[in-house]
Amino acid sequence: MNDPRETIDLHDAGAMRALAHPMRLRILGLLRFEGPSTVGALAERTGEAPGSASYHVSTLAKHGFVVEAPELARDRRERWWRAAHLITSWRTEEFLGDPEAHAASDAMRRVVLDSYHRELLEAIDAEAVLEPEWIAASDSSDGGARLTIDEFRELNAELDAVREKWWAVGRAPRPGTRAVRWMTHTFPRPER
Repeated sequence: MNDPRETIDLHDAGAMRALAHPMRLRILGLLRFEGPSTVGALAERTGEAPGSASYHVSTLAKHGFVVEAPELARDRRERWWRAAHLITSWRTEEFLGDPEAHAASDAMRRVVLDSYHRELLEAIDAEAVLEPEWIAASDSSDGGARLTIDEFRELNAELDAVREKWWAVGRAPRPGTRAVRWMTHTFPRPER
């Protein structure tokens, strides 16, 4: 497998529990965004002990999130890994009737949100070394509206189309580009 497939759709509580760990989520993110790596390089990049990083990579492999990339190895001892998919997808409503799967989905979502928070704080810290035009082009905002269910679905479809457009444009490094991140969340509020 030379290129990761687009999306893995999660339907299994075990796979969700595997991703409900900050280090595994971080390793998967590095492999998706920075490309294939060895366990040693991942350990160095994350500050994790090599044995611990190896365990996390093995857990990700067991659940199909990462695969070996043997074509990159210089010898038989060196093992390279790559992300098996570029996107992880799941439908929370699918697990509402299954307490075990819902708990796994909830735990995974909380770890994902914690990772987003960490990334945002790292972005604030990085402003000291970024060029002013990159900081000026950044955005942080929130909003809300009273929508029907159909309007809410339309909002999400439009946001998805915007993400897809820019993801397709910026998949590969090009001159003058820099890695940028976006995070979108839409959710209904309970009536009070």
